[in-house]
Amino acid sequence: MADDELQAIRAQRMAAMRQQQQQNQGDPNQAAQKQEDERKQQEDMKNSILSQVLNQSARARLNTIRIAKPEKAAMVENLLVNMARRGQIGGQLGENELKGLLEQVSQQTKQETTVKFDRRRAALDDEDDD
Repeated sequence: MADDELQAIRAQRMAAMRQQQQQNQGDPNQAAQKQEDERKQQEDMKNSILSQVLNQSARARLNTIRIAKPEKAAMVENLLVNMARRGQIGGQLGENELKGLLEQVSQQTKQETTVKFDRRRAALDDEDDD
């Protein structure tokens, strides 16, 4: 009888493990769906805030910038949402105010490129041909 009890316990444990494995396989789909729903909700909230904060011409300019420079548009959108949440924006911003914010973001993310020539290395390459 001890063997029968042991086999029953093993069978229960195996069934529990199979059930848990099936739940884990189903969870990634549910987790991905939940994550997608949260992302959509955040996107909707961001768009709602932007429509309240920007007037029509500023919103059009931001959409134009999004086409050309998506990273910069995302930075400006996040900046506007954060400012709105903190109460730093009173009323709607026009196109000129948006231009000012764009200039600030451009100055913060300005990248300087420099080119450096190593003439000694180039001279060494010429000597290898001999």
